[in-house]
Amino acid sequence: MNEFWSYWYFHLPNFVLAAVMYTLIGRLVLGFFVPENWDNFIWRGFRFVTDHVVRAVRYLTPEVLAQPVVLIFAALWLMALRLGYFVMLFNAGLAPGATAGN
Repeated sequence: MNEFWSYWYFHLPNFVLAAVMYTLIGRLVLGFFVPENWDNFIWRGFRFVTDHVVRAVRYLTPEVLAQPVVLIFAALWLMALRLGYFVMLFNAGLAPGATAGN
């Protein structure tokens, strides 16, 4: 538990980004089986968590791409963001497992 709080600035953003990334993947998979305007509470939860990220990625991607492709790109961007955040903290010696002498 002490390890978690020692590196809270790494673990909390990483957890949030991972949760949104995996929710995007869940939305992608579930989207193959249900319509986009389905009124189920689980589907609404997926959309509530991921719509902001999807909107941002949709703004950056060409309009000709279908929604499932945008969801894949959004998950990949979040994965890259998580990796970049870890590398930045590791190079600064602030990540878990990084030595302060580097």
